[in-house]
Amino acid sequence: MQYVNLGRTGLRVSRICLGMMSFGNDSDRQWVLDEEHAEPIVRAAVEGGITFFDTADTYSKGASEVATGRLLPKFLSRDELVVATKVFMPMTPGENGVGLSRKHILSAIDASLTRLGMEYVDLYQIHRWDPRTPIEETMEALHDVVRAGKARYIGASSMFAWQFAKAQHVADRNHWTRFVSMQPHYNLIYREEEREMIPQCIELGIGVIPWSPLARGVLAGTRNRAGEHLTTRSDTDSFTDYLYSQPTDFDVVERVAEVAAERGLPPAQIALAWLLQRPGVTAPIVGATKPAHLADALAAEELHLDDAEVARLEEPYVPHPVLGHF
Repeated sequence: MQYVNLGRTGLRVSRICLGMMSFGNDSDRQWVLDEEHAEPIVRAAVEGGITFFDTADTYSKGASEVATGRLLPKFLSRDELVVATKVFMPMTPGENGVGLSRKHILSAIDASLTRLGMEYVDLYQIHRWDPRTPIEETMEALHDVVRAGKARYIGASSMFAWQFAKAQHVADRNHWTRFVSMQPHYNLIYREEEREMIPQCIELGIGVIPWSPLARGVLAGTRNRAGEHLTTRSDTDSFTDYLYSQPTDFDVVERVAEVAAERGLPPAQIALAWLLQRPGVTAPIVGATKPAHLADALAAEELHLDDAEVARLEEPYVPHPVLGHF
């Protein structure tokens, strides 16, 4: 496993980040593993060199954070771990239980730390842009979270490039903490972030940690052009249908399968290797509910695609509308 700095910070992270969304007791999502069945996957991730773990308060209504806090200390000390979580989604009843107001952020970080059983998180991220809250209020609240020692760094997730630039400008103008990372929707099927967001991150030294690097399993072959859903998650995850319903998406899926067959490798390894080689990418956030999922991620980190393979993988791409910002 290679380790790199997260953007221009001194924080060292593994080049694969394990997404913890798939873990948590008593989830209403059929594909989520309880802690007992998640533990061997987390152990294998640590044994493979992964030190970077991403969750969010909203995943399984907090159960993912609880699982993260219980499982990780079994294998690594707190100083060895890099733990990221997020704030924005509804977590409590009422008008103030959602968003990026000062009230919600300060309540949410305390609730997340309680669920995690930790004194701080390494990376505290805004899950989405909040159009109802002035960005000045959000950035000052996040700055106070850092100053209070409850987060070491702050990051953001899917939004427009102008919004991200505005947030950074507000932080700079007021001498508040800046975002050090961006978690965009980015994979071989959806590459719209290459237009503005990723070039901005490269220019400003922002770490890029893509979500859905395998298009929620579509690039790994979990569904096909005929509409067949081949796994429990693909059959029950309606958000995948929203993100990946363009017919040309399967031109990309089939091209990945062709390159993988020529290499004698699973398609997931090819798709992840492509993303790991993209300019600016720090660490894709990979979910895993089976040992093979994790094995593919670890193998992809060591796999190199040549220029001809990269060109073939990219050739079928067709532009998309913005997906995943809301």
